[in-house]
Amino acid sequence: MTNVEKLNRIRPWINPEERVTVHFLDAPDLNTTVTNCTDQLVDLSIETQVSHLKQHISVPLRQIEVSEDSSHYTRDPEQPLQRQRLMLVIDEKRPPIIY
Repeated sequence: MTNVEKLNRIRPWINPEERVTVHFLDAPDLNTTVTNCTDQLVDLSIETQVSHLKQHISVPLRQIEVSEDSSHYTRDPEQPLQRQRLMLVIDEKRPPIIY
């Protein structure tokens, strides 16, 4: 999949009310929101163990595999319910969380 194709799949999920799933090598099944996406980078806000603290990272699109997560559904009450959500697979370890 090209970066443009990935961008087109990710862009509809830029919504603070919608969660996507992110899998790192050492941290699968993370709840995340997509805050921005360009033709080179995707910006993510990852939920952490601390309730109001988010980990903000940018990942190059070339390192991301885009697919669907059928084990979760969408949350935004203003949008129609979807039985799956976006899943981003990153073939690296999760960056350390800095508090």
